[in-house]
Amino acid sequence: MVLDLTMGMAVLALMGALAMIAGCLEDLESDVGSQSNPNSQVQLAPQMNFLHRIYNKAISGEPVSNGLSAVIAGTVTVVFLNANFNVLTAIALGATVGAIVLGIFATTSYAGRVSSQTRFKQPLYMDIMRYTTPSIIAHNFIMNFCLVALAYIQYTILGHPFSIPFLALIWGITAGAVGSSAGDVHYGAEREFQNREFGCGLNTSLSGRIVRRAESGLRNSIDNVWFCAKLGGPATGIALGLVVFLSNWPMTVIGYEWSAVIVGFMIVLLLIIANRLVEYNAKKTYGPYKEEKEAAA
Repeated sequence: MVLDLTMGMAVLALMGALAMIAGCLEDLESDVGSQSNPNSQVQLAPQMNFLHRIYNKAISGEPVSNGLSAVIAGTVTVVFLNANFNVLTAIALGATVGAIVLGIFATTSYAGRVSSQTRFKQPLYMDIMRYTTPSIIAHNFIMNFCLVALAYIQYTILGHPFSIPFLALIWGITAGAVGSSAGDVHYGAEREFQNREFGCGLNTSLSGRIVRRAESGLRNSIDNVWFCAKLGGPATGIALGLVVFLSNWPMTVIGYEWSAVIVGFMIVLLLIIANRLVEYNAKKTYGPYKEEKEAAA
């Protein structure tokens, strides 16, 4: 029994580690391609006479595009596994195909967006497409590899009833959702709209006024992902890793019983309380939100 529990915790730790890496790389991939919440502001910038060198590949929301990439990677992996390929080789090949498909969509999306803005004189920078697209593909490859490996562990070791492609789809959607929520906090206003009061949001009259000056020269998407790798990426990775670890921990330790479900609800309650304390501490440290200032005045 102790051995089973030890092995179960080891597998759970591995799953959590894979999820952390996948979450971090998912967020950075969306940052380098401007697929997060600031995407609409990047689109509006040329209309406001703010020409820029920021990649804009928002094919869809992050959950949908990452789910598509992950399920393609999972499907190709299963094909190679059925052809008796080595597990790691099959996963790597599947992740490569999924990343290339995303790169194709990213390229056509970016070129199409800029082409539709010719009336606003927004140039299509070929150097941005040339060295940003490979970065998008590379980030997505690592995410696909980790998520498909996670799905493989669930299917083969834990005996999950869902197939590898379906599990990869679920985790791809989850990673995109976590990146949209946790990662965007450290992107958006903090990087492209830096000169704003804490909690003020973005006024409609300021739409499209992205910050274009970087540490050296004009800002581009590589500058953004460099910045986001400090906080946004790791925060997303920790969030997704905790989702995987805490959602599976009660089942691993207690087993498939109602008591494990109760423990899961308790974990969620503790996280809600912790989140409220963090928000309270932030407001106390950096001052009230702008709306509260105006209400007090």
